[in-house]
Amino acid sequence: MKKMMYMFGFIVISITINSCSSDNAEENGKTTPPIEEVGYTYSDSELETMKVINEYRVSVGLNALIASSVISVECQNHNKYMIANTVVNHNDFDVRTKNIVKALKAKSVAENVAYNYKEGEGVLKAWLESPGHKENLDGDYTHFGLSVTTDSAGKKYYTNIFAKI
Repeated sequence: MKKMMYMFGFIVISITINSCSSDNAEENGKTTPPIEEVGYTYSDSELETMKVINEYRVSVGLNALIASSVISVECQNHNKYMIANTVVNHNDFDVRTKNIVKALKAKSVAENVAYNYKEGEGVLKAWLESPGHKENLDGDYTHFGLSVTTDSAGKKYYTNIFAKI
């Protein structure tokens, strides 16, 4: 039975990871995310972006998400990778997923990335106009992480990861 549960979990994670190009996180109805854990200091830009994401979710009848520093560190590491390689992609999403599943016992994980938006409302609007990204924003998740990192040219990179814990 235990082996069957592991197999089922692996299948669910595999489907989630491969479900869309934006790569595919419920709680208390508040628009300002409660922050779980310690060890990540959120910038004003990150807090504003998380706020607009939660405001959107609540406006469409979904739960607000709880911010997770564990997830945000994974987001930050991916932003550093994208900046170092001058790319915007989901490379190594499977590694980030494994790290989050291991650390938080997440049942599902999804990811949105973006580049060169000045503020949270702009990136949210763009994600809402993309079916895959919107699916992630509207997903059955409980937690999220976010990193907004500015490169040497002043361009912002966004990685937003959702998890159901």
